[in-house]
Amino acid sequence: MGHGGGGSSVGLVQSAVKAYNLRDASNWWHDVNDSPIWQDRIFHALALLYGLVAIVALVQLIRIQLRVPEYGWTTQKVFHFLNFVVNAVRAAVFIFRRQVQKLHPEIVKHILLDMPSLAFFTTYALLVLFWAEIYYQARAVSTDGLRPSFFTINAVVYVIQVKFLFHCLTLSPAKRSFWSRSLLHGSKSWFLNSALQ
Repeated sequence: MGHGGGGSSVGLVQSAVKAYNLRDASNWWHDVNDSPIWQDRIFHALALLYGLVAIVALVQLIRIQLRVPEYGWTTQKVFHFLNFVVNAVRAAVFIFRRQVQKLHPEIVKHILLDMPSLAFFTTYALLVLFWAEIYYQARAVSTDGLRPSFFTINAVVYVIQVKFLFHCLTLSPAKRSFWSRSLLHGSKSWFLNSALQ
């Protein structure tokens, strides 16, 4: 019995050592997160991916325009144009992220980081509008109320964002810093801001 008890305490110590070593294995993220070289690689890879999506959207826009130029700016063309703008701006932000972090006044940085997200919202709200129009036309229902709804929803979202930016502009620097950190961590641009702080 005494021999079995000693064996279990040795096993317990070995398990504790293994658990301790596993804890150290998770420190790789801190190494990557604290490394400017890794940050550069990750951000340049993201810029490359966003740039590729922007190029595809631009090629699609040009293809559609060459195929049917007589229709002007259709919903589909506007969708591809907005997709191009959103992804090109995001690619530029990831390429020039260090310069973006140093922009002053700070409100300019917020606008530059938040506008692609707002344009992304508009882009995919436009996609919903496109499919709603197709659905309504297939059912021979009037589409008159769809576009005003699209513009109203977008206007509300943009007004809220502008009010938020004016509110941030009027805060004292200490409060602005607190709200910037807490609100940006909840938005899509939190990754960029937290990685660069």
